[in-house]
Amino acid sequence: MWTLVVCAVLACALQQVSAATTAQESDPKFWIENGKRMLEAKSKQPLRTNKAKNVILFLGDGMSLTTLTAARIFKGQLQNTSGESEHLSFEQFPFTGISKTYCVDNQVADSACSATAYLCGVKTNKGTIGVTSKVNLGDCPSSVPEEHRVTSIMQWAQWAGKATGIVTTTRVTHASPAGCYSQTAHRDWESDEDMIAKSNSTTNITQCEDIAKQLITREPGKNFKVIMGGGRYNFMKQGVNSTGKRHDEDLIQNWKKDKKTRFGDKIAKYVTTRQELMETDMSKTDFVLGLFQPGHMDYRLKSNFETQPTLQEMTRNAIQLLQKEPNGYVLFVEGGLIDKAHHRTWARIALDETLEFSKAVADAVAMTSEDDTLIVVTSDHAHTLSMAGYPKRNSNILGLSGSMATDNMTYTTLSYANGPKRSFVNDSTSCHRVNVTNEDIKKVDFLYPSLVDLSDETHGGDDVMVFARGPMSHLFTGNYEQNQIALGMAMAAGISTNFPTADSTSGAISPFNFAGQTILAVLLLALVGILQASL
Repeated sequence: MWTLVVCAVLACALQQVSAATTAQESDPKFWIENGKRMLEAKSKQPLRTNKAKNVILFLGDGMSLTTLTAARIFKGQLQNTSGESEHLSFEQFPFTGISKTYCVDNQVADSACSATAYLCGVKTNKGTIGVTSKVNLGDCPSSVPEEHRVTSIMQWAQWAGKATGIVTTTRVTHASPAGCYSQTAHRDWESDEDMIAKSNSTTNITQCEDIAKQLITREPGKNFKVIMGGGRYNFMKQGVNSTGKRHDEDLIQNWKKDKKTRFGDKIAKYVTTRQELMETDMSKTDFVLGLFQPGHMDYRLKSNFETQPTLQEMTRNAIQLLQKEPNGYVLFVEGGLIDKAHHRTWARIALDETLEFSKAVADAVAMTSEDDTLIVVTSDHAHTLSMAGYPKRNSNILGLSGSMATDNMTYTTLSYANGPKRSFVNDSTSCHRVNVTNEDIKKVDFLYPSLVDLSDETHGGDDVMVFARGPMSHLFTGNYEQNQIALGMAMAAGISTNFPTADSTSGAISPFNFAGQTILAVLLLALVGILQASL
């Protein structure tokens, strides 16, 4: 009964929004004046060509263009406004671009090869992280030679004396955050237990270390000031009173010992709950390891708000800790559960996770200055989510399209090209769609229809959006290869992609050198033109 009342109130509110919006938008002056205001603002947008002290990369895992469109409508409808004209926080950034996401060996990317691109500046094979495309999936020996390994912007930042950190709603050893610090032939080698389970006669795994161990014991991971997310079991040792997965050692104890040994005068905190995080004074803390779930963190709509922090809260605390750094910092923040919900065709949860991601970006904007902090927001790959039909303005984005198909049944505005089968009913005599009007589409985990029957929905091969704000943010405009993102961030911060030596500063990608070279090139071209005209 209560659900029906809420739905009736929402429907009434949407009708009121629709009436008010229609009255305003029926006047052509509305569109002309609105468009002129936007263009006037763009014409006055300054180019910030100074060096970025800080860099924050926000990664919405699986955040396709359709996800953005549907999420902004969802946001507006939750606020009883016209969702179609709403904005996510980062959609108001001054510069936007489009990134090509394919792997070296695959048209459609996974989170491993894409992480290597946007974090290390190099494209590689599907399922591998921090290595070149000379390394095939699962081939441990081929990933060992240094010439087959690549470094990330986190390593470049540390070479330049900057602090670094990662925040994610997935396991901190999952493919996207692992791109910050790991070099591995297989993204699934998250713990030594995983390596043992996946070992076979085709490769010798004894030469390689699992991803969790690399995070705690190798550069750049062991130097991270902030590590927050899920995946606690990958760090805990198996035992009578332990639910850990590891065979070799307890990496949490290793982290504590390392910080005490190397930084005895610094404050290092290990936290596992929201309360512990909220009670930590980041202004007096130097290192934080926060592992809030055994595996991935829970979806917000399915989580315990009292025990699990939100992405927004983790991001805010990470910035509070890092902003003390005199040389600045590089921070990676991932909204990783957008992707996980899409794989289940849980569109409502995917959109909600996108809104949580948008809130985290908004907090970062509020806590930093556009004059010294570059913020880049993007996705690693798309998904097969589609928004289709001809629903009326202000129609529930998670509801029915309002149109009838040739089988005399309606359909949802959102659907997937493939995924867990709910769109058809099969028996010995017929194959037909489920009548979604008889389904409870208000359920948090309602499975949205898909065409091709798979155990999990797949990624999409579409290009993804890139949004940028701050110093040198104009570098991220146009259509470009995904690996350019890492190099653009390094250029904006004026940091080198090469190991520093006593006499090597030439590796730094300086925005000042870049701007100067650009001006010089323009002047030379103009001079050539004048000379040609005079001949």
